[in-house]
Amino acid sequence: MKCVICKHGDTNAGKATVTLERSGSTLVFKGVPAQVCENCGEEYVSEDTATLLLEAATSAARAGVQVEVRQYAAA
Repeated sequence: MKCVICKHGDTNAGKATVTLERSGSTLVFKGVPAQVCENCGEEYVSEDTATLLLEAATSAARAGVQVEVRQYAAA
């Protein structure tokens, strides 16, 4: 797909690092599958992946996690 940010590059399969903050918790997910723009580096995650990340962030916030770094693993 064409990058919606720079409008010049095409995206290719790659990996991203995603940082989420929720209810005082900060979670960093490494190795998240994403489409990455070859021109500007903008990263796009799928709706399914975003849902998994948000569920994990909610669960961590409920458990009282303040800061955590995780390797992404699909459920």
